Amino acid sequence: MTNAILALVLAAGLKVGDKAPDFTLPDTEGKPVTLSRLLEQGPVIIAFYPKAFTSGCTKQNSNFRDKYAEVEKKGAQVLGISVDDVATQKKFKAEYKLPYPLLSDVGGKVVQIVEGSDAVDPNGAIALCPLKKKG
Repeated sequence: MTNAILALVLAAGLKVGDKAPDFTLPDTEGKPVTLSRLLEQGPVIIAFYPKAFTSGCTKQNSNFRDKYAEVEKKGAQVLGISVDDVATQKKFKAEYKLPYPLLSDVGGKVVQIVEGSDAVDPNGAIALCPLKKKG
């Protein structure tokens, strides 16, 4: 886990093994997506990014897109979350051909609680991202 991510996890008060709070946010079509329902299908990698179309956030999401087949092979899912509105998320997803759901957290209520979490296992516990290199 990178130092920046570790710092965010600690700042949020969540650590590996803690129960992730459930949440529901709209996707790029405005349909509600609930974490607990996604977890019924397997672990979820949560990719928080501050703002769509910025260089760092575009790079992060492009990396997840490029490794998406690897994520699926590990039985996991990716979920992108930012404070951008639904329309912006929809444009971002289309422009960069992101194969996973992007959720809109206008107001940042979920981001404040869960940001910095790498992944959530099927039992709802904070876990390390399966794509991160060990060591």
